[in-house]
Amino acid sequence: MRLRPVIARTVLRATRWRLVGEVPERGILVGAPHTSNWDWVAMILIAWSNGVQPQVLIKQSFFKGPVGTLLRATGGIPLDRANPGATIRALLKEAESHDSFLLVIAAEGTRSKGEYWKPGFYRISQQTGLPVTLGFVDGPTRTLGMGPTFQPSGDLVADMNRVREFYSDKQGIRPENRTEPRLREEDDSR
Repeated sequence: MRLRPVIARTVLRATRWRLVGEVPERGILVGAPHTSNWDWVAMILIAWSNGVQPQVLIKQSFFKGPVGTLLRATGGIPLDRANPGATIRALLKEAESHDSFLLVIAAEGTRSKGEYWKPGFYRISQQTGLPVTLGFVDGPTRTLGMGPTFQPSGDLVADMNRVREFYSDKQGIRPENRTEPRLREEDDSR
């Protein structure tokens, strides 16, 4: 839809947020730091500004009433955290059959401060060969956008060191809720 980039750029200008980087048409977009419900709006604005319609995994409980209709209309995919397999398998099948496929995942899995990120973005990339792009929201600088894109090497610690380095100066909208990029599997592999 050609109107979406115009809407997104207008909202960003009006709210004085600066957009950097280009959104790929295909891959897994990590949305971090995930510290506020506004992060969803930020990721949609990033994608729409670049003319891309993302699919965004969102906790199933948010899909009640009119908010659910809005979430679905903007690419929201309800995720049952207790049983995510069926949703992920359907998305992976869709990724195989479309040239343009962008899946947005908030790797922190929560807007609250946590101990670990969820490994779904990494696992899905390894299973599908889709590249990972690091998207970000940084409240203190009022900047949002895209960082590097990479293909996981299989060396989890090295890949996550790369992720940590990129996000080291990104604070999110509510910096006190930021979770350091770290996967539980990193501790297990040592």
